[in-house]
Amino acid sequence: MDSIKQSSSQLVFTVRRQKAELIAPAKPTPRETKLLSDIDDQEGLRFQIPVINFYRKDSYSDLDSSMGGNYDPVKVIKNAIAEALVFYYPFAGRLREGNGRKLMVDCTGEGVMFVEAEADVALEQFGDELKPPFPCLEELLCDVPGSAGVVNCPLLLIQVTRLKCGSFIFAVRLNHTMSDATGLVEFMTAVGEMARGASAPSTHPVWCRELLNARNPPRVTCTHHEYDEVPDTKCTIIPSDDMVHKSFFFGPSEVSALRRFLPPHLRKCSTFELLTSVIWRCRTISLKLDPEEEVRVLCLVNARFKFNPLLPNGFYGNAFAFPVAVATAEKLIKNPLGYALELVKKAKSDVTEEYMKSVADLMVMKGRPHFAVVRTFLVSDVTRAGFGEVDFGWGKPVYGGLAKGGVGPFPGMASFYIPFRNKNGENGIVVPMCLPVFAMEIFVKEIERMLKGDDDPLVNTSYAIIKPAL
Repeated sequence: MDSIKQSSSQLVFTVRRQKAELIAPAKPTPRETKLLSDIDDQEGLRFQIPVINFYRKDSYSDLDSSMGGNYDPVKVIKNAIAEALVFYYPFAGRLREGNGRKLMVDCTGEGVMFVEAEADVALEQFGDELKPPFPCLEELLCDVPGSAGVVNCPLLLIQVTRLKCGSFIFAVRLNHTMSDATGLVEFMTAVGEMARGASAPSTHPVWCRELLNARNPPRVTCTHHEYDEVPDTKCTIIPSDDMVHKSFFFGPSEVSALRRFLPPHLRKCSTFELLTSVIWRCRTISLKLDPEEEVRVLCLVNARFKFNPLLPNGFYGNAFAFPVAVATAEKLIKNPLGYALELVKKAKSDVTEEYMKSVADLMVMKGRPHFAVVRTFLVSDVTRAGFGEVDFGWGKPVYGGLAKGGVGPFPGMASFYIPFRNKNGENGIVVPMCLPVFAMEIFVKEIERMLKGDDDPLVNTSYAIIKPAL
């Protein structure tokens, strides 16, 4: 199948894809049913999440040079996936839904979806800074018809695309109920180790999803405003049309500039807390919401280290919570930045082992509800997930991480913090955002004003909250 695409940057190339195929485990695996945890199968995780890694030809290792430069990454990775699935065999199965909307893996061994492709474009043509949004992403990670459902569909879709310069792209789409970023990286790392000749993964995968199941009897012991039922009385859910993607880089100088807006006692906050506070406020301004409406930011918090004893090494299920900070739009904008920051810090600190157990109990008691989406921004820090460390035998990727912002069933709601080195060699964080065109224009100006050190631009902005016409 040939597809010719042109991006907004006028990059044009053709992608030739072979027919999609299923890659089954290389050896027989147990035929059994494995229940997902009560954290895994909540409504808010029932979607696909895209990841993309770019590998440069000149970073090829001895694996390639030993074959005279003709070692084919497609063949190597296909074989390695089959080998890795022997250990991660649930990924080769299919999800089924049981009583009470409980999800479980039917370990059928059918396999994961794989697409082999070639593109007549060189890596250098993507530009000197690889970051979302990527041109023609839908061609580099194609949606195979019938593959994107949550149940009765492949749990992973992987596309490996050779580029004309000898570089290649590894893209994967994950059914999020199966794993979080940490779990996906564990699987990708295992594939890389098998590709480089290992006979088994260095970290043995552990299922143990029962560790995150509801108690018997279930009892909600914590406050979970992230699962409040919030009515969209003024149609503030962002529509999917007329959306634009843009990434923002925050290096040492940008982070330092933003810290100056904080009072001295808050300046030692984490970079995550700082950026989340800034972006939440700028985003709220950009959307021009009613000042009396509540806005939320969900901070995805890794709970792996909140347990005593810790979750076992190799656990690859979802092990995070969505603690929430809530404020009216007016208070968020008119108060100093420290106001938002303290709300974010408090939300993060709420996550404990008891909090996770309480979430699992809530899922069972309330029918696995979706987290609140009305006037909500969700942010996930994947700077330590390890996508940029995955090596299939050709070295580390020049970019590794989430393929775009705004993923999930509600466009523009979610974003990610991704480790990034810019063209000047500065290490920092890139944040892909997805907003309506009108809002993105305002958002860009607000971020720029803050980085220039304007006196609290979010308070004195000309984009102050505007009450909608009745």
